[in-house]
Amino acid sequence: MITLALSKGRIFQETLPLLAQAGIVPDESPETSRKLIIQTNQPRVKIIIVRASDVPTYVQHGAADLGVAGKDVLLEHSGVGLYQPLDLEIAKCRLCVAVCEGFDYQKAIQQGARLRIATKYIKSAREHFASRGVHVDVVKLYGSMELAPLVGLSDAIVDLVSTGGTLRANKLVEVAEICDISSKLVVNQAALKMKYAQLQPIIESFSHAIRTTAQAS
Repeated sequence: MITLALSKGRIFQETLPLLAQAGIVPDESPETSRKLIIQTNQPRVKIIIVRASDVPTYVQHGAADLGVAGKDVLLEHSGVGLYQPLDLEIAKCRLCVAVCEGFDYQKAIQQGARLRIATKYIKSAREHFASRGVHVDVVKLYGSMELAPLVGLSDAIVDLVSTGGTLRANKLVEVAEICDISSKLVVNQAALKMKYAQLQPIIESFSHAIRTTAQAS
């Protein structure tokens, strides 16, 4: 049995064409089903629905053989025990620093400065500011990140940005890009050895689909 860990939403939807290339079609959508284990048209392949931030943990500990996780999640997880064979080029966005309109960010990040940052990307935020000689006090939040600077909880936020619409709606501006984000295929290293014959065709199908999409564009 092959178990694939996916999260609801954009990653699940954008993984569907890649699964189709591998001949795998889920029986149900997690958006309409309450089931956390979804069967597929392949009797020996099932999908488990987990929180996006938990995908690397499920794969690392062998509860799933492979999964799809954003680079943002993998940076926080550190990727220990995971084989990352492919960047799937899906769910693209960027990890950025944003502040309220009118905030003098360049002055605030002068060498030796200290900022309060709201984010759920603790490791990435600390490393970004440390590389610039800026001390940060991190406030960990899980949602509504844009609210933090508006009510004085933080000077800035570190969060994912796609179109920037939410920032603009809340009078925030993007002031620095930390890195581009896309989703990657992650595989349990032990499973790759023990189930190579079953996993390798899936990996190759994903790779072919990515090349075909790139050529078409």
